[in-house]
Amino acid sequence: MGYESRTQAIYQITDREPIPVGAASRLEDLWAVDVFSLSKMKQCLPKAVFKSLKKTIEAGEQLDVSIADTVASAMKDWAISKGASYYAHVFYPMTNATAEKHDGFISTQSDGSAIAEFAGKLLVQGEPDGSSFPNGGIRSTFEARGYTAWDVTSPAYLMETDNGVTLCIPTIFVSWTGEALDKKTPLLRSIGAMNKAATRVLKLLGYHDIAPVNSSCGAEQEYFLVDSLFANSRPDLLLAGRTLFGKPPAKGQQFDDHYFGAIPERVQVFMQDVEKKMYRLGIPAKTRHNEVAPGQFEIAPFFEAANVASDHQQLTMTLLRQTAKKHGFVCLLHEKPFAGINGSGKHVNWSVGNSTQGNLLDPGDSPHENIQFLVFCAAVIRGVHKYGPLMRAVIANASNDHRLGANEAPPAIMSVYLGSQLEELFNKISQGELDGQYIQSGKLDFGVETLPSLSKDAGDRNRTSPFAFTGNRFEFRAVGSGQSVSGPLIALNTMLADSLSAIGDLLEAELGKGTKLNDAVVAVIKETMQKHSAVIFGGDGYSAEWHRMAVEERGLANLPTTADALPVLKEKYIEELFEKTGVLSPVELESRFEVYAEQYVLSIEVEAKLVIDIAKTAIYPAAMRHLADIAATVAGLEEMGINLDQDNIKTVAKLTNSLTTKVSKLASALAKDDFDTIEEHMKYSATILRSLMDDVRADVDALESEVADDLWPLPTYQEMLFIK
Repeated sequence: MGYESRTQAIYQITDREPIPVGAASRLEDLWAVDVFSLSKMKQCLPKAVFKSLKKTIEAGEQLDVSIADTVASAMKDWAISKGASYYAHVFYPMTNATAEKHDGFISTQSDGSAIAEFAGKLLVQGEPDGSSFPNGGIRSTFEARGYTAWDVTSPAYLMETDNGVTLCIPTIFVSWTGEALDKKTPLLRSIGAMNKAATRVLKLLGYHDIAPVNSSCGAEQEYFLVDSLFANSRPDLLLAGRTLFGKPPAKGQQFDDHYFGAIPERVQVFMQDVEKKMYRLGIPAKTRHNEVAPGQFEIAPFFEAANVASDHQQLTMTLLRQTAKKHGFVCLLHEKPFAGINGSGKHVNWSVGNSTQGNLLDPGDSPHENIQFLVFCAAVIRGVHKYGPLMRAVIANASNDHRLGANEAPPAIMSVYLGSQLEELFNKISQGELDGQYIQSGKLDFGVETLPSLSKDAGDRNRTSPFAFTGNRFEFRAVGSGQSVSGPLIALNTMLADSLSAIGDLLEAELGKGTKLNDAVVAVIKETMQKHSAVIFGGDGYSAEWHRMAVEERGLANLPTTADALPVLKEKYIEELFEKTGVLSPVELESRFEVYAEQYVLSIEVEAKLVIDIAKTAIYPAAMRHLADIAATVAGLEEMGINLDQDNIKTVAKLTNSLTTKVSKLASALAKDDFDTIEEHMKYSATILRSLMDDVRADVDALESEVADDLWPLPTYQEMLFIK
């Protein structure tokens, strides 16, 4: 560390040429070439085996284990033909990360020879060590057995690195006692619960040919890129993912000139490399652009089935990090890596539908006549009103707490934005005033003769809403950049399943009384909206008035920190929700609270330790060297009869003394360990430790403005954000 490393880094970065990624390939030549897709299965599997497997993938039928050997053999041959010698069961433990256990295809023979072999039992089931993954008390430390099981609904793929090719098989991960230790198992269960409830409601609406209903997801991924030469000189970035110190540069994002601006050449080369890899893996990357903050960017895919989208999102994060290293960057997925400028989210665009009824959240041109849409949209509104605290809990972690409620992110109060047209429609249904007059879409007249008038939507968008309707889907804007989308999808699917079941009961009762279908639907929606419309809000979600109104008048929960939000998982009504839908047992739900609570505490403790270490070993010595240099200069000048203003010396001395005191106070607070409950420990971390860390930061950032630049040991915000 030190000024010399900073200057060397600047010279190397400014002289660096973008790494060539080769000539652009046609999409048709790249698309899903590394995926064992349905089309590849059809080519290499017997017709009967392929037909059986396709039923499992598309219709949700149980996998016929008798075909596993045939599928495994074909999968192995395909993978070996592409250079693979190992396979891996890939799973998603409760860490937000991806886990994988690699095994070779090698099988030794009695004569000393070796052959490549992959039996069906190895495809269907694996046995990684389950003791070292978070389990929240489900298993004792000495009880190690855990199982992975092939998720046939998500395609196998090849992961290629400079060191070789590996066949990756998406799986679930459960304990020896059967509880889910991962994020995929409850996601698959939530899809099943939602499908069951949605199918029942569609039958009540008069449909007979009903394909399986699934949720879809398109996750917009925001991220920062920092040159690795800078990042490697920042212990806080390397270990905590965010800068614990750093004064704001003179220019940040106040000019709004980075957003959608020209992408820096080196960054665009990186993006193209990422997209090439994504296309080979069948990940439908669609959009790339500069985000609002300097050094911040976004990539967004097309919608996919929720389970596949979740797997692809994990892959996307992996590819961003791996490819960034190749191009001399570090990709930061922390929600708030730099103070004072926008952080990064992962907007989860979520909808539900099937192949027979289409998108069930598409209002069409006449939403007031679309009873299918009205029923499903009302079910979503009810779910958010009843289970808004759950939505806050599933996006709760130490890093997202920095972002929620700031200018770039929605508040921690869960509400629904519908847009003026739909809000008016549901209000009229609630009040029984169906007069057929509703806000209609219009035309945009630009006042330019050469331009045609264009159509505009019936309602605007609201960037301050955590859960906004955006035309034919809801956008869950509060999800954090580094988080798995599985948690939010599990919550949304489960909430919808519960609401559809409740609405199904009401609709069944109305129809049982002889009420005509349209009248029954209106009656059910009217009752639902009268109970749950308090969650609908179309105004400024950042305003103090909304925060007051939401809590005091509408009874909505405001859970600003993870310490406030995670205990929701222990509430009885949340336990009942997951238990009756079959998504999580009480034991599995409690384990998730324990895991995420511990992760929260540990994250803040790691940051606190880093604050102490960097302040004592880097900042304090720099300040003392500055004082020594200035004091010697002042003394020498005074001998010559020249007197200088000593305000700088006094300011630095005062800040250094204050820093020493505050670091000692933080160290003492960090040593406390006599907590009766994990809830108490979380609250202490959220209030005491974070406050003391902020106090230390205030002195360090003030010192950065006073200490000579050639003595400052850390790469600055100005350097990290603007030098690419």
